[in-house]
Amino acid sequence: MQEKQEEAILLVHSPDRPGLVRAVTDFIFNYGGNIHALQHCVDYSDKVTFIRAKWGMDGFSLSREETEEIFRRKVAQRFDMKSEIFFTGDIPRMAVFVSGLPHCLSDIIYRLRAREWNVEMPLVISNHPDLKDVAALHGADFYVFEDVQDNKEETEARQIELLRHYKVDFIVLARYMQILTGNFISNYPNRIINIHHSFLPAFPGARPYHSAYEKGVKVIGATCHYVTEELDSGPIIDQDVIKVNYDDSINDFIRKGQDLEKLVLSSSIWFHINREILIYKDRTIVFNK
Repeated sequence: MQEKQEEAILLVHSPDRPGLVRAVTDFIFNYGGNIHALQHCVDYSDKVTFIRAKWGMDGFSLSREETEEIFRRKVAQRFDMKSEIFFTGDIPRMAVFVSGLPHCLSDIIYRLRAREWNVEMPLVISNHPDLKDVAALHGADFYVFEDVQDNKEETEARQIELLRHYKVDFIVLARYMQILTGNFISNYPNRIINIHHSFLPAFPGARPYHSAYEKGVKVIGATCHYVTEELDSGPIIDQDVIKVNYDDSINDFIRKGQDLEKLVLSSSIWFHINREILIYKDRTIVFNK
């Protein structure tokens, strides 16, 4: 089987004006690149254009370093663009934080073993020892910090040291029932993904299924978002809902909700590792959704 060529992925947002898309495509064409995907849209209220372009590096005459530098100098500065360039040859490294519930971690491990994702998961961090055997199914190193609640700053400092040692690029909170400090979050801005077992902004907090049950809702949901200092208020990546019936028990709510959590979290990880998310202000633009 022929090895797939490396691709470059460009994410751009810029004040809307004529010629933005052409400037991007001309840059790729002029250096011998073949465009594999191109999407763009406009926020008419803010008058901002968002662009995602992906092209093959075979035959492209610039190196990685030159690509970023020359695009910035010749295109981005000219159009006042905010841009990022990624390369598919860089395999991201993911750390997963869990507490006691196994369903999200188990689903992540299944997808890794099925080779659905081009990502590495070298370690799992938890505040309980319960899921050590689950993490072992993937061969991930497992670290327990049971004192996180009592010694949060010291514990988080040790966790950050571990993450740096393992060269982690982003973090997934797979039902990790602890609130991260602002200092921890500042080390991984827009690189901490959390699955919340509710359709945000409704029913935030630790017991949303119970709150939804008490309100007699007709649908329940799950929300995946990037973590910010404001609890459960970061830019939303993906959401979904499922119907519930009048005779569903709270256990039925939880069962249905947990199935939804796995799907919403897995799709959000997919969007993140494939560089299909552009963050603008407090929201995300998700391409190819």
